[in-house]
Amino acid sequence: MEPLSQAQPPTTQSVNSGPVVAGSYATAVDDTASPRSKQSSRSTGQEKSKRSVDYVLRSGLAGGLAGCAAKTVVAPLDRVKILFQASNPQFAKYTGSWFGLISAIRDIKRFEGTRGLFRGHSATLLRIFPYAAIKFLAYEQIRAMLIPSRDKETPFRRLISGSLAGVTSVFFTYPLELTRVRLAFETKKSSRSSVIDMLRTIYHERVSPPAGGAGATSSGTATTAAERVSTATRKMIPSSGIANFYRGFTPTVLGMLPYAGISFLTHDTVGDWLRSPALSPYTTIPESESSTSSRSRSGLHRTQLTAAAELFSGAAAGMVSQTSSYPLEVMRRRMQVGGVVGDGRRLGLAETAGIIWRERGFRGFWIGLTIGYVKVVPMAATSFFVYERLKWSLGI
Repeated sequence: MEPLSQAQPPTTQSVNSGPVVAGSYATAVDDTASPRSKQSSRSTGQEKSKRSVDYVLRSGLAGGLAGCAAKTVVAPLDRVKILFQASNPQFAKYTGSWFGLISAIRDIKRFEGTRGLFRGHSATLLRIFPYAAIKFLAYEQIRAMLIPSRDKETPFRRLISGSLAGVTSVFFTYPLELTRVRLAFETKKSSRSSVIDMLRTIYHERVSPPAGGAGATSSGTATTAAERVSTATRKMIPSSGIANFYRGFTPTVLGMLPYAGISFLTHDTVGDWLRSPALSPYTTIPESESSTSSRSRSGLHRTQLTAAAELFSGAAAGMVSQTSSYPLEVMRRRMQVGGVVGDGRRLGLAETAGIIWRERGFRGFWIGLTIGYVKVVPMAATSFFVYERLKWSLGI
């Protein structure tokens, strides 16, 4: 994920660039080509490697497996967090304390069994594999375009690379995310909705579009204009069908921009800090950048962090990114369960924010954040750790 060290030996590049490139590169070395020419050769080799089908498939596989591993570790906490965020009536009394978290987990286990803690997890895995695969794959590709060389690497470019990767993955996998949330939101012991049943239920739900609150308090021309806008909105927004699978999509995208961007930025920045000369003897695996598997694929690989250091950088990334995007996540959850709570209307972003503010005030936007921290630390740490280790094993 990082641009590679400038200290790559010429022999490594020549071995991995194929016969033609190897010969030309060797000739360049023999002819004592300028350092700029050598750097250009390395950059070209890296770009070709990342654009190859082999690299795309391997990075996608590594990302998908990393996402599945991370979500499995935190599945019980994820279930409780959704119940808290969506203000499920049966669990509202447990919000706001550590004892509430423990009590909620105990109640779920008592009434639904251990499997209840993993309710909706099958939908999670169906969603998370393509989501994580697309996210990590897109990050590698976008990063290669925005940061073609070391001298162009800046925090802003890292941030944009992560943000665009996150939005790309969300766009393709959001319907499965909504299905997972709806499955996790069910708490009745008698309820046994399967993924297929839930997909059918969501598709056939008929809801009203967001209400135009301004028209109720205005008069004269303003009222007429508001009514026209409201009518046009109702005609444009379908009341059922595919549109139901994109409830809460706007706050998801808005939340993903800082979440994914800051997550990758923090992980890479902390990783650079841990690889600094002062800390590298304690935080890196010696000679990992020149391992056999890495050189056999591309000849380009940065030093691997130890397990503890990699887990630390992933945990830091998760905590910082979670804090930056949490209010939008709460609004997204409320919008996603709009078909089963309240009057069934499809809520808009501003209307959802107003409801949360009236119900709980400023603290309402941070409900479940404590659980979020407990969940996101092991999840992000596991995700980045598994991804980096799989990249190392797969030689990319």
